[in-house]
Amino acid sequence: MHRRRYRRRMDQRTLDARIQRYYGGDFDEAARLTTGAVGRAELARVREVVSAHLSPGSRVLDVGGGAGAHATWLAAAGHAVTLVDPVPSHVESARTVGTFTAELGDARALVADDASYDAVLLAGPLCHLVTREERVRALREAARVLRPGGSVFAVGISRTIAALDAVLRRRFTGLPGPALVHLLETGEVLDEIRNPEGEFPGGHFHTGAELVDELGAAGFRDAWVTGLEGPASLALELSAPDDDVVDAALLLARRAEGDRGAADVSSHLLGIATR
Repeated sequence: MHRRRYRRRMDQRTLDARIQRYYGGDFDEAARLTTGAVGRAELARVREVVSAHLSPGSRVLDVGGGAGAHATWLAAAGHAVTLVDPVPSHVESARTVGTFTAELGDARALVADDASYDAVLLAGPLCHLVTREERVRALREAARVLRPGGSVFAVGISRTIAALDAVLRRRFTGLPGPALVHLLETGEVLDEIRNPEGEFPGGHFHTGAELVDELGAAGFRDAWVTGLEGPASLALELSAPDDDVVDAALLLARRAEGDRGAADVSSHLLGIATR
């Protein structure tokens, strides 16, 4: 009997090129975080969770910070912010804000000095790094540039929600069962469920336990994870960006903070740990 062969993963070089095309083209990451229901909840939760862990006037490195959606509010709160991003158009846009430094760079090879920051935010890189080795490498770079006792805030995308999205896009028909199981078990996206060219070029999807494990492997301590959009994540995916809907989701997310089960049914996971 013939067995269908699945490609296990997209290689990192191909994915890096897709990231440049996707984010360097028409997609507006800042608009995603300020207009859609999921994006608004994500932005609000990153802001409140990160802010709760920062001392006044902290030195913050925003790695993979795009055009500055997070760097802008961090700088407005009085923190000294440097944004690093691999997409030239993002860096150009970020520089126009004028309240923080923006430069080209890669999460896996930061140019910052050792122990030069109080906090590092990685709100994008981990989902674009295919292998565990590459993700731990990026986290180790974050650890290197943090002072002892500094905090890292690392965002991953839930593999549960990624699998559910694949099911909903197919309206429960023609489902690639083995590929869905593989996604849920490993976080890897196979050809059968990969989004078509021009859509989000994700490389890996996390569970809360996996994100905690990767933080530990990079040398961080006291790692824990929470869901950003929380258990109402699916409702946000299916709703218009109504203030009442977003506020209700945020209430549930706060009530479920720190619960790993709730984190895994959130669109985005936030791992917090100490250098």
